[in-house]
Amino acid sequence: MDPQLLPVETTEEHEANTSQHQMDGGVPEPEGVSDAEDEDKDSSTSEEIEPKLKYVRLTNDLQNILTKDAASCIAVHPKFVCVGSHWGMIHLLDHQGNNVRSKELRAHTVAVNQISIDQNGDFIASCSDDGKVFIYGLYSTENNHNMVIGRLVKSIAIDPNYYKSGSGRRFITGDERLVLHEKTFLSRLKSTVLYEAEGGVQNITWNGQFVAWASDIGVRVYDINARCSLGLIKWNRNPDALPEHYRCNLCWKNATTLLVGWVDTVRVCMIRKRSLTELSNRELPEYVVEPVSTFTTEFYICGIGPLDNQLVILGYVKEPDADGKAQRPQLYVVEPRVEDYVEICTDSLSLRGYQEYKCNDYHLECLIEESRFFIVSPKDVVVASPYDADDRVQWLIEHSKYEAAMEAVTQFEGRDLKRHTLLQVGRAYLDHLLFEHKFDEAGQLCLKILGKDKRLWEEEVFKFARVQQLRAVSRYLPRGDNALDPHIYEMVLYEFLKMEPQGFLNLVKEWSPTLYNVPAVVNAVLEHLLVNDTEKTLLLEALAILYSHEKKYDKALAMYLKLRHKDVFQLIHKHNLFGAIHDMIEDLMDLDVDQAINMFLEKERVPSEIVVSRLQNNQHYLYLYLDALDKRDVRESARKYHGLLVQLYADFAKDKLLPFLRRSDQYPIQQALDICQQRCFYPEMVYLLGRIGNTKEALVLITQEIGDIEQAIAFCKEHDDMELWEDLIQYSLDKPDFITFLLQKIGTYVDPRILVQRIKSGLKIPGLQNSLVKMMQDYNLQVSVQEGCKKILVSDYFNLHEKLVSMQQRGICIDDEQVCGACHRKIIVKDLSRASNVVIFYCKHSFHEECLPTLDISEGNCVICNSSKRETFGHLSSPSRK
Repeated sequence: MDPQLLPVETTEEHEANTSQHQMDGGVPEPEGVSDAEDEDKDSSTSEEIEPKLKYVRLTNDLQNILTKDAASCIAVHPKFVCVGSHWGMIHLLDHQGNNVRSKELRAHTVAVNQISIDQNGDFIASCSDDGKVFIYGLYSTENNHNMVIGRLVKSIAIDPNYYKSGSGRRFITGDERLVLHEKTFLSRLKSTVLYEAEGGVQNITWNGQFVAWASDIGVRVYDINARCSLGLIKWNRNPDALPEHYRCNLCWKNATTLLVGWVDTVRVCMIRKRSLTELSNRELPEYVVEPVSTFTTEFYICGIGPLDNQLVILGYVKEPDADGKAQRPQLYVVEPRVEDYVEICTDSLSLRGYQEYKCNDYHLECLIEESRFFIVSPKDVVVASPYDADDRVQWLIEHSKYEAAMEAVTQFEGRDLKRHTLLQVGRAYLDHLLFEHKFDEAGQLCLKILGKDKRLWEEEVFKFARVQQLRAVSRYLPRGDNALDPHIYEMVLYEFLKMEPQGFLNLVKEWSPTLYNVPAVVNAVLEHLLVNDTEKTLLLEALAILYSHEKKYDKALAMYLKLRHKDVFQLIHKHNLFGAIHDMIEDLMDLDVDQAINMFLEKERVPSEIVVSRLQNNQHYLYLYLDALDKRDVRESARKYHGLLVQLYADFAKDKLLPFLRRSDQYPIQQALDICQQRCFYPEMVYLLGRIGNTKEALVLITQEIGDIEQAIAFCKEHDDMELWEDLIQYSLDKPDFITFLLQKIGTYVDPRILVQRIKSGLKIPGLQNSLVKMMQDYNLQVSVQEGCKKILVSDYFNLHEKLVSMQQRGICIDDEQVCGACHRKIIVKDLSRASNVVIFYCKHSFHEECLPTLDISEGNCVICNSSKRETFGHLSSPSRK
């Protein structure tokens, strides 16, 4: 039968905020118990503090025992538990409250005062007010005792090594004296008075070589090896709470640390070995006891034990409740300081019949190694132990602290957790978030706990579907290799379609079409549009994307153009639909002129002939396209539209016309001239007239229509025609301002006397003097430049002639390997009878004299070089000889 778990509510002091809770085991209280428990429950606050200890009520056989009898004391061992009763019985139980013996031990006739167990758990010792001392071996009766001392024996302690042969089988009893009992020669039992107690021995505890006991005036520690007292820890006497009226609670934390709790005072004492200096001065015990912490509590102490570096104290509330009844006992976890303590947590315990009990009715025993604490009242035994990892996670879950539970399970999983996993806690947290309508947090949690498990994903997604919150989990759904069943994604899309069209469009854009059945989604959209035309634009855009997923590009393009949505260009590029857009060219330009033109021109994906033919009815779009084509494509294929561009520039961009006329020669000049004449574009007409040689008419336009003397002078300079200068001068003779400008500008191009001689006498010319000076300076400058150039040419001529003569006077080297350019025999021969004169030209070609024609020698011409020249220049003129 499993032990009964007691829920407990804790109290923790933190910045003056205290929250008290109670433990209710769910077991009926004995008759006569008041309803204070219900009142306490109503006063508990809503803020739950995480407990440090968990509680289990021992039931099973113990429950039946305490129904008939009452517990007076307890002793615990890792193997078993000994409970002494008011009827003098000793019950041996396991840690779940089951009997380990068929019958109880009838040790005494009245209540058992104290039970002690040896270290190995082989022997137990007990005492009672009946004056008896009972020593019982669980496995052997050889060293059993059932002796009558004849006095009220209040306490007993068995040697921890009692089970060992040769240990002396010692035990200590306490009444009015502290007495050591041990076996001697022939197994006789020898009793030795160790100390005359001051007022009687209340409690004894034995640890190694040290025995601690309490009397009415204080606590002494006795060195059993040295047979001496290490000193008295005296107790302060309070008339309101005399020490003799309260049990002194002793507990060894370890071999040298003693915990003492008496009335409302706690002392932590350390046993240390004296130094050699201390021992040399006078005769003192080897060891000394020193308190290291002393503090007073607000409650009476019923028991004390260690928990790591903290203390566990069973407390009895000093003040009764409103009805004069005792309040619940409390279990405190405190951190001791030198003169005070810090309260870590407090648990208020609901033990059976607690309203009628006094402080001395409660006991606390502990298994230090296991950090387990046994809380005893006459009718109840409760075991407290620290929360383990599973307990902590469970408590956090029960109190809806799921984030902390997730952190805890992440920290402990695989190491300390046995009952909980991240998935288990995460799914409970997920249900909680859905219940609290925190749907987005629930979606994030799915990503964290479900990983790549498709089955788990599909199970949890249906929870979102039931509350119509698939939208919250949509962004976290797995994709790629671990994608879920297509039906899941279709459910999500359908919910977005009904409730959030913008989200539906976003998912269609974001999700791969392999995740769901595209035709099914298309049908759902079409059906939705039939009955609901809200957000129609968004849904049509989504429909266009879905059509492209189905490779129904014609429908997708038509949908985009209907919506005037610029994603149509992305669709065309992505799926290479350039052949399908020939009939949509004007519509695409209506949507975005720049994107459309760039797309048409990119790598000639749409032939220019098709674009031009489709834009014949829209001259402005045609102008934009051909203008861009002319800038980007300089090949002959683009030049065929230059004639059309003249007309388009004239209609839509006059400022681009003249630069275009200047850089291109691929347009009909007469047609261009007619266009410009129709529109009176004089600068363009001047340029075109100049190109066809009609410079006189062009000059007339400049002087008469444009009236720009500077342009007229520039025009005359450009064509460098004396007749044009004559016409310009003739036109300017009756215009003084023009004459002034001409005098300043033509000095370097025309003999200024031509203009000066033809100026009418008496004509007033503004700035004449300055103009004449400027003219003469320009003319003189021109003459000076010509003379300087002449000098430079003459000097260069003589320098080059001298260099030529010098080079021709140099000798020319002839070696044995050089051959005649005519007969190809060596020039230099060893046989002098066959030698002949040698002719060497400045080009370094050499010949025998007899091998050259007489004409070539007299003319000084090389045969080889002359033949090369005739081949090169023969098409220009016939050869000649001088």
